[in-house]
Amino acid sequence: MIRIAIPSLERFDEARQMFVCTREQTLQLEHSLVSISKWESRWCRAFLDKKDKTYEETIDYVRCMTITQNVDPLVYHSLTDENIADIERYINAPMTATCFSGDGVCGVSREKITAELIYYWMISLNIPFECQKWHLNRLITLIRVCDIKNRPPKRMSRNSIMRRNSALNAKRRRQLNTRG
Repeated sequence: MIRIAIPSLERFDEARQMFVCTREQTLQLEHSLVSISKWESRWCRAFLDKKDKTYEETIDYVRCMTITQNVDPLVYHSLTDENIADIERYINAPMTATCFSGDGVCGVSREKITAELIYYWMISLNIPFECQKWHLNRLITLIRVCDIKNRPPKRMSRNSIMRRNSALNAKRRRQLNTRG
């Protein structure tokens, strides 16, 4: 979770042709699967795609991330560039110390990732739904860890099996002081 302090601001609203004042407010935001799901239901496109978001889409995602109650809708248009930069840093933070050597999530790197796909991964990996409120990067890391741990072990080549068996036999001969 991140807290963003939005300063009070007086600005001119072009649509209503009047000055609008907003008071200073602190917002609590959570970048989670729940937030992405809300945003995707409004905009009908994948949040995690590489396309840049418009100003309105960005502001709406901040709205979807907000867990503070009773926020004046005009406050979102008072976000400063520094507020937006802080929010972007928070969204992009890994929120975990776990590292992976490959690309892709659950082995799928070219598939369009949507909230429904992430929910599918959670269901198929038996991840409880309470994790949907975690920071998204932490949830994705958990999904990757579960996927890796659930994979069957790789089959050994014939040469590897023969080398392993030869080494085991040699070790046993030494332990038992026998020749064969």
